[in-house]
Amino acid sequence: MEPERKYYAHSLEGQPVEEWQPLEEHLKNVAKLAAEFAQPFGGREWARVAGLWHDLGKYSNEFQKMLYEANGIECHLETKPGRPIHSQAGGHLAQQTMVDTGLDRIFCWLIMGHHAGLVDYSSDKTGAKALEPKMRDPAVSDEILANVPDRIKAQLNPSPPLILRKNPPADLSFLTRMIFSCVVDADFLDTEAFMDPKRTTHRSEEPPNLSALLSAFDAHMFKLSHESQSSRVNTIRADVLRQCEAAADKEPQAFSLTVPTGGGKTLSSLAFALRHAIRWRKRRIIYVIPYTSIIEQTAKVFREIPGFGSAVLEHHSNVADDNETKESVRRRLAAENWDAPIVVTTAVQFFESLYACKTGRCRKLHNIVNSVVIFDEAQCIPSEYLRPVTFAIRELLRHYRVTPLLCTATQPVLTQAEQFDFKFKEGFESVAEIIANPSALSSDLDRVSVERHADLQPVSYEELAENIKTEGQSVLCIVNRKQDCRQLAQLLPEAQTIHLSTNMCPRHRLKVFETIRKRIDHDSDKLYVISTSLVEAGVDLDFPVVYRALAGLDSIAQAAGRCNREGKLERGRTVVFLPEQQPDYVRAPASLSREFLSPAALKSVFLPDTFTRYFQSRFFQLGSEALDPSGILALLGGNLDFYYRTAAEKFRLIDDGWQLPLIVPFGEAPELVDKLLDWDARSLFRKLQLYTISIPKQVMWKLVDEDYVHELDGYPGAYYLHASTPYTERFGFVPPGEVNNFEPESTII
Repeated sequence: MEPERKYYAHSLEGQPVEEWQPLEEHLKNVAKLAAEFAQPFGGREWARVAGLWHDLGKYSNEFQKMLYEANGIECHLETKPGRPIHSQAGGHLAQQTMVDTGLDRIFCWLIMGHHAGLVDYSSDKTGAKALEPKMRDPAVSDEILANVPDRIKAQLNPSPPLILRKNPPADLSFLTRMIFSCVVDADFLDTEAFMDPKRTTHRSEEPPNLSALLSAFDAHMFKLSHESQSSRVNTIRADVLRQCEAAADKEPQAFSLTVPTGGGKTLSSLAFALRHAIRWRKRRIIYVIPYTSIIEQTAKVFREIPGFGSAVLEHHSNVADDNETKESVRRRLAAENWDAPIVVTTAVQFFESLYACKTGRCRKLHNIVNSVVIFDEAQCIPSEYLRPVTFAIRELLRHYRVTPLLCTATQPVLTQAEQFDFKFKEGFESVAEIIANPSALSSDLDRVSVERHADLQPVSYEELAENIKTEGQSVLCIVNRKQDCRQLAQLLPEAQTIHLSTNMCPRHRLKVFETIRKRIDHDSDKLYVISTSLVEAGVDLDFPVVYRALAGLDSIAQAAGRCNREGKLERGRTVVFLPEQQPDYVRAPASLSREFLSPAALKSVFLPDTFTRYFQSRFFQLGSEALDPSGILALLGGNLDFYYRTAAEKFRLIDDGWQLPLIVPFGEAPELVDKLLDWDARSLFRKLQLYTISIPKQVMWKLVDEDYVHELDGYPGAYYLHASTPYTERFGFVPPGEVNNFEPESTII
């Protein structure tokens, strides 16, 4: 009897064949690991079979010859011309063995996409890469499959996961992506364990578990309570904390935490999450936050708790480890698949991953399962993605053992209840509020009086600047556009005025935030801060007077949250004004807000019931189609005609298609750019994100034409503002000739 021929999955450069990884070993490892990942949501068998069959194409002579020759070893196997594609044979085996069950298409997605990602089923509608052509002729893999041992092929057809038989059943496209995540991550991890054991060692260094973190948290809060001065605000915060701790014992469901700004919801929500996770055996806590500025602030609060440092994974575009330490390597590896007790990330990263098609973004998804997920400032979810976003959260709640917590002072209405003639069918059946009486809490924390500037008649920025100068205290003024921000700041005394917008790179903005806080705490002179909305929704600033350009009621309330935040004054003042020019995108919500800002209603304008009525009216005003105008849910519905790639391309919480990234000469950016040009140091691009802004394409081409910007040699699409004139310490990037030559809509935020 002839000895069984050996096939290999991976080779090691410079090592003999005996040291290579046997293919069957890799398949079994991936199958086992993928099954473990899928166990919590019942997808174990599908994940196991997909993992076992994902690399069957490596049983081809062509692939084996490629391995040998890549290592300089002569190979006499008979092969066909062309580059071997190993990701299809397993899908073809699924077609041959699962056709009677109807699962073949699902397994073709799982297996054929494990390198290229999930694709559209067909290309007739979208012109994108498609699954259907790969499935048309499974006979092409017959020669390969003949080499596969029967013990690998002879697997029973896996039965559908129980969550497909629940009422309501799990969404099949969502389930497929979740199992895809399990297979892809298992493949990555087993390959890494063989190719680079050192990285695996870094991964295996366990951070503190949730029970240890809760003990550290309780000790920290006990210390804070004894160090804090007795005040009405601190008494209220202590009661919010108590209610969050008590609610943690309740059965997993959709929760909301409606706490006005300054009520201590960051630490109180963490208290709920830690206790709830331990009580109901959740694996991790994920904080989903709308803006990176708040993430950095929140992660800093968590890391300041003794014992929390190594447990907190901060995952967003502005993270850059300056030193290649053991801990920085572990954090970077954990960011690949969110394998950490506490993950702090952006709404963009979280939701775009849930609708992603690429392997790198999908591999983390299975680690969302069985978690507590806190959606901070939930009102910031863009309305045009509200249906797919809420659908995803509801799916995680129903079928993937996720406890969602919607945390904000201005709760959007995300239930299925009838709202006028509009029904939010993707909404939750119910949401359990943690605070016993949100209206009473809101009244207790009421520290701000709301005023209508000039009875909300249009006001010029020249007039507004004079009004601000007559204020006897420091003022924060929030406007709707970057153009307006710069214009108003120029009308105020330069020595007393600070400008803030996303025309400043992230590192620049952090520096400005530090300057503002120092001047507020230590400088007796009046300070005027003119900003776009980036200071709203959780940014820790405290001003006695806040001016806010008319916008959505939630935006106005968030602006008011920067006013008398710590309750040091009897009353702060928030002044709402109507600028002479309003951008189109803000007119409809601003008009609706005006109805809620009548003189008679000003005293109750920030109560929870008011926001319920506002969001009911706002959703009715928009209509159901406007909450998913790209048809994301339709692309992933239907009779297995899923369009994964197209849905991923359309699901962009931040529409940057009309903008381009521009590296600006701030801080160490010039030095980093020089290093890029001296040698191929692509790893530096992560650090350079701290020195990058986004600008409209037409502005970019004008800058290129006028030689302010050049594309970095060897890095297509990387643009650098090499002339320092358009980038200033005071305003950041200032387009030559100002922005008047460009569409005003391109200068928002």
